[in-house]
Amino acid sequence: MKVNRKLAVYGLSLATSAMLLASCETIQNTNSTTKGAVIGTSAGAGIGALIGNKAGNTAVGAIAGAVIGGAAGTLIGKKMDKQAKEIENTVAGAQVEQVGEGILVKFDSGILFDFNSSALKSNAKTNIAKLVETLNKEPDTEILVLGHTDNVGTLAANQKVSEARAKAVRDFAVSQGIAGARIKTEGKNYSEPIASNDTEAGRAENRRVEVVIVASKKMQEAAKREAGQ
Repeated sequence: MKVNRKLAVYGLSLATSAMLLASCETIQNTNSTTKGAVIGTSAGAGIGALIGNKAGNTAVGAIAGAVIGGAAGTLIGKKMDKQAKEIENTVAGAQVEQVGEGILVKFDSGILFDFNSSALKSNAKTNIAKLVETLNKEPDTEILVLGHTDNVGTLAANQKVSEARAKAVRDFAVSQGIAGARIKTEGKNYSEPIASNDTEAGRAENRRVEVVIVASKKMQEAAKREAGQ
């Protein structure tokens, strides 16, 4: 488990935040292509450079869509930093990256599932239950679970597996007490690789589940009030 401190991007400028907000909403309305482009072409291109290749456009878009910047954004970033550290310390097998006002948690699919299966392993259930404990300490965040595959097999088969794995994580998290309204899922098949699919090592990296954690509108408004923003 590792929090990448280089990704703790508190230094977003107000101009960058305004540009992102002009095109982005929170998780409910994530448009990965548009939002990835916003990051890549704006003054906030640093975020895209830091996490674009690793997280893929959907995760980048979800995090960008929740950026509010300014003093309120700094307050949210501090909360996210605290939560990221707790996830790092309590959830086995999780790779944790705190990205300014959001958190990206990545699990290699082999940690959660057997090959070509969407049934959670016993240890995976323990890991997700621990993650839920932490997430419920900050109930005003929103969560997006993304399932990814390698490119072996048909697009239709990989889409089905990626959706089923994301849903399995969501359903178990809900069974452990997280509010269903907070957590959404997407299956991304092999459309967002983080490594080459030409090698087994690369394909293993691409088979993963990502959990994106961002501030809800409620948390954003509370932060703005606290910051007088």
